[in-house]
Amino acid sequence: MGLSREQLQDLNENFPTVSESGSGFLPRSDVQTALKILGIDVPGYKMRELLDQHFGNDGQIDVDRFSKLFDTLDAQRNEEANRWKQQTKQVSGAYQTHSSKQENVQHTIRVEEEVAFSNWINSNLMDDADLKRLMPVNPQGGELYTKVQDGLVICKLINLAVPGTIDERAINKKNLNTYTKLENLTLALMSSQAIGCNIINIDNIDLSKGTAHLVLGLLWQIIRIGLFNQIDLQHCPGLFRLLRDGETLDDLRRLSPEEILMRWVNYHLERAGTTRRLHNFTSDIVDSEIYTHLLHQIAPAGYGVTLSPLGVQGNIPRAGAMLDEAEKLDCREFVTANDVAAGNYKLNLAFVANLFNKHPNLPDPGADDVVEDVVEETREEKTYRNWMNSMGVDPYVNWLYGDLQNGVVIFQLYDIIRPGMVTWKRVVRQFHKLRGMMDQIQNCNYAVELGKQLRFSLVGIQGKDIYDGNQTLTLALVWQLMRAYTLSVLAQCTQSGDSLPADKDIVAWVNEKLRKSGKSTSIRSFQDPAISDGKVVLDLIDAIKPNVIDHSLIKSGATNEEKMSNAKYAITCGRKIGAKIYALPEDIVEVKPKMVLTVFACLMARDYLPDMKEASAPVAPLMNGN
Repeated sequence: MGLSREQLQDLNENFPTVSESGSGFLPRSDVQTALKILGIDVPGYKMRELLDQHFGNDGQIDVDRFSKLFDTLDAQRNEEANRWKQQTKQVSGAYQTHSSKQENVQHTIRVEEEVAFSNWINSNLMDDADLKRLMPVNPQGGELYTKVQDGLVICKLINLAVPGTIDERAINKKNLNTYTKLENLTLALMSSQAIGCNIINIDNIDLSKGTAHLVLGLLWQIIRIGLFNQIDLQHCPGLFRLLRDGETLDDLRRLSPEEILMRWVNYHLERAGTTRRLHNFTSDIVDSEIYTHLLHQIAPAGYGVTLSPLGVQGNIPRAGAMLDEAEKLDCREFVTANDVAAGNYKLNLAFVANLFNKHPNLPDPGADDVVEDVVEETREEKTYRNWMNSMGVDPYVNWLYGDLQNGVVIFQLYDIIRPGMVTWKRVVRQFHKLRGMMDQIQNCNYAVELGKQLRFSLVGIQGKDIYDGNQTLTLALVWQLMRAYTLSVLAQCTQSGDSLPADKDIVAWVNEKLRKSGKSTSIRSFQDPAISDGKVVLDLIDAIKPNVIDHSLIKSGATNEEKMSNAKYAITCGRKIGAKIYALPEDIVEVKPKMVLTVFACLMARDYLPDMKEASAPVAPLMNGN
């Protein structure tokens, strides 16, 4: 085997006695560090044993002999990698950990989640060249927490969930030290927030320490977003087959992904001729009967999936037989037989979502099917939705116009922007059939009233417009909520008290920051066409935090592709230094003034935070006064 050129370069960068060509030696005392640089972490006691065994008393180890030791250890590791694939060992149960942030608080850690998430990472990221040193993650023994500590796995998982979120050129991949690992973790946190994860109370130090309940909580949110991403009409036009009599596609959009999955399962159960129906992801699935019928129904011809598990006695053995059938479809993910029999909600939901993504068996509309046109969610709508969800609103926002129409989410956002401004006694949260519509409109009227208190421009907008899901007017309110949030965070960082920064203040700050750093770029406004090539954003990031931008990666911006490349790199680098950027690269290239404002405001807020630790800590917005 021998060492690759890249591995020799890694060693050469750290040990002058090793040449890039593969000649030279390592002092005995450096062998452990050299192995660690190549991704094999050997504990001290074991190292002494290995040194004696392989090198006797030699003080200098030539590269060839070191290479053989590395090959032996690497082969052992790969053997373990294959072993996890064959593992059918049932693991369940939970253990308690103490919170380092709150005294006398205990968090329950579910072992089955550690196993499920580790296996999902292994299944999907095993072939990623950048993760060669980290793969596989041993599902047992809490190895997951050490494997996420350099941020690489979480960044890759985010791109698996929502492809293209992170520009991989900005990820620190080689010769990582504590600082560059924390940078990766900050990038992972800001990016997960941008795709809609709620990261309140999580910072990069928590992830670096491997704080179990926070790591599992973040991984679940990222995995869930990835699984649910494809449960929509764009990815699966055949979803129209789940409509009931008299329903339109809008009724489908109102359903949560969980509700759509339930309908999907029941659609197939009906076609299977069974009377069983799914109403939850817990007690209804513990006997595996529903799963067995579902697998049989969705399996393409020739896969050999059968109903034989129905003849197996006992819930756990039956679940095991059912999972053997799922394996024929390459869908044995997330659950063990115990997880099914115990009715673990999260893992069973993930199991079903993965089945849907791989084998929906919902034929696209045919020539005879009358189906209305599918309206795709716009970038603007998706950005607002991700922002709201990252604020931790309840319920989760799946469809902007349906999920805001009772006002409850809007009040939560007001309460985040200016804590205490909502008189919750005036808000109806439980809606009854008879008065429901009136109560919801009343809520929306109050939401518009609160907007006027914050001096929002809401001319011609009434509560009923929000209740009706009027797109233009709902977007107008939502944009002003996001703008107020962004500016209130900025006001808190700049400690400007009651007054929120105006657009001209932010533009002036941008230009002054660039000028002081000797940059030649500047902006006239948030509509300035000069923003389009991304260079001014990259210059600003460089001014705020030197040495983050690799200038050799910046393109001239002559073509749309080059502009897009710069914009992607700029947004990822902005997040890497801790700016809470929700905007997308297209917003910069097309110079969308609303989103451009948020980019510069977030970078300005970041500049007022002294260091990385604080850059990743959550900032609670504040708006006192108007």
